[in-house]
Amino acid sequence: MTDSTKLAARSNRFRWWAGAAAVAAVVAVVLVACMPTGWTGGGYTFSRNQMQEALARKFPFQRRFLGFFDVTLTNPQISLDAARNRIAIQADASVESGLLRQPLTGPLAISSGLHYDAPTRSIRLDQPSVDRFDLQNVPGGLGQQISAIGSLIAGQLLNDYAVYTFKPEQLKVAGIAVEPGTITVLPEGVHVQAKRP
Repeated sequence: MTDSTKLAARSNRFRWWAGAAAVAAVVAVVLVACMPTGWTGGGYTFSRNQMQEALARKFPFQRRFLGFFDVTLTNPQISLDAARNRIAIQADASVESGLLRQPLTGPLAISSGLHYDAPTRSIRLDQPSVDRFDLQNVPGGLGQQISAIGSLIAGQLLNDYAVYTFKPEQLKVAGIAVEPGTITVLPEGVHVQAKRP
């Protein structure tokens, strides 16, 4: 084999490896482009702000309790409790009724675990509990009913309440379907571990 033949063979091998590297780089760029924002190798992480924005779209929230108390919740604020793997939601509550001269207002604060609901592709509250329900100027004799409303809000209204819903494309990576698994509350967001369905 002559020197020029050896040189041509080396040049061809170099071009082949350079071409393969270019193809690999393009494939990597395409795969990254297919991943939804927030996706990491082990799952999907969304920030407190993303959760806050998703929850804010569901408010104001209105419901009638015990047949004659109209409850309105507005201005939800989410905070994250990584130490207890729970989230906390505080909202402004207003209770109106024909039994009252004026609406009762004050903060409602709940804390809750989270679980994933596959049919709705959503992260939902899991067994929320009322941490605070302080309405101002509650007339004597209605304190027990007002406390019952707080328990009903947590147990019936907010239990299994969707706080974040995945878009279908967020549950695919490079065309492969993934399903949320373990949910971990972090100081600045919530991490949902991915698993194959």
